[in-house]
Amino acid sequence: MEYESNSWIGDGACYYSHVFGGIMITAALLGLSTSYFFGTGVHYLPYMWPGCGILKKQPHEKKRVRVYMDGCFDLMHYGHANALRQAKALGDELVVGVVSDEEILANKGPPVLSMEERLALVGGLKWVDEVIPNAPYAITEQFMKTLFNDYKIDYIIHGDDPCLLPDGTDAYALAKKVGRYKQIKRTEGVSSTDIVGRILSTSQDRSVQKDDNDPSSHLKPCGIKQTTVDKQSKVGHISHFLPTSRRIVQFSNGKAPGPNARVVYIDGAFDLFHAGHVEILRAARQLGDFLLVGIYTDQTVSEIRGPGCPLMNLHERSLSVLGCRYVDEIIMGAPWEVTQDMIKTFNICLVVHGTVSEPNPLLDGNADPYSVPKNMGIFRVIESPKAITTSSVAQRIMSNHEAYKKRNDKKVQSEKKYYEQKTFVSGD
Repeated sequence: MEYESNSWIGDGACYYSHVFGGIMITAALLGLSTSYFFGTGVHYLPYMWPGCGILKKQPHEKKRVRVYMDGCFDLMHYGHANALRQAKALGDELVVGVVSDEEILANKGPPVLSMEERLALVGGLKWVDEVIPNAPYAITEQFMKTLFNDYKIDYIIHGDDPCLLPDGTDAYALAKKVGRYKQIKRTEGVSSTDIVGRILSTSQDRSVQKDDNDPSSHLKPCGIKQTTVDKQSKVGHISHFLPTSRRIVQFSNGKAPGPNARVVYIDGAFDLFHAGHVEILRAARQLGDFLLVGIYTDQTVSEIRGPGCPLMNLHERSLSVLGCRYVDEIIMGAPWEVTQDMIKTFNICLVVHGTVSEPNPLLDGNADPYSVPKNMGIFRVIESPKAITTSSVAQRIMSNHEAYKKRNDKKVQSEKKYYEQKTFVSGD
């Protein structure tokens, strides 16, 4: 709230209105006299009649700035999350348009995730206030009017990487023309194209090294059966992401649980962050006041799922989880076993695990990682709201290998051109 006068003046006028009013009127008359003879004086007399409007506190509601950003948000990653974080920083309320399946197919190729899954991912981000499903790929004049009139949008946001329509024109040309366009920095080191490339690369490795006589080789979604390949050499994929402490702080809530907070703990790989992750985190958060998420190391994920895993490294997976609105804090590189010391250190009241997860050979004949919380009576299995896994998402791409390879080859060229032309990326 903003005020048009100092409070001590208003209070004085309230308690000594007859005296204060006389003084002000006299001053005003003297001002008029002065202006008559010397050309200067007080010009706000009309505001000093009974009611003394200028002396009262005038509430002034600052208009909330609403910004709009759209995208396909297919294979959601921390780059998408950071783009929406930057967009939110340019206003007070962020409205996000999720492009329809049909528009993605026409402009980029087949989407990996359904509209429902993409809406869950976007709506699950902590910076998003409102979501518009089935948004158009291009900002047409009619849709722009809808944004301005119906959704009260002040600015349309997009990254500094070019977004071209099939005919080569700028998808945001109209917004720029009317002066309602703002630009943010692209997040370096990741893209949906890059992730699809990692999956296709893994699929190719599997086809070369798969042992058809070993059924377990078919169960590892992002890895291959290890033969003579050194395990260390096949952990994860090459990532161009350069993590900084500043980026982690930007994604973090920066809040610790209160002394009496009910802390809920859930752990996992959280590789290739998907709608199933969002929904299980939502369910876990509803069981307490503070949700702590443990994220396994790359080495642990590789041991569980095969040498080609994880698709995303620890820092990439951590940012994806931190961007979720249901998450309060994470443990980067969480231990495989939930120990008593860990429970005491973080004051964990409940440890949960979902019913849907990847096949886990480490559980066969080995110690139960949840034996301690089970013995303490603080372990609970919760129903996974969605039957989606990293494997099932990766399999969609593998089963339609040629279509996604064609789509990726085209995008790789444009991304290569972008990186060749870039000079310096300022902090966002």
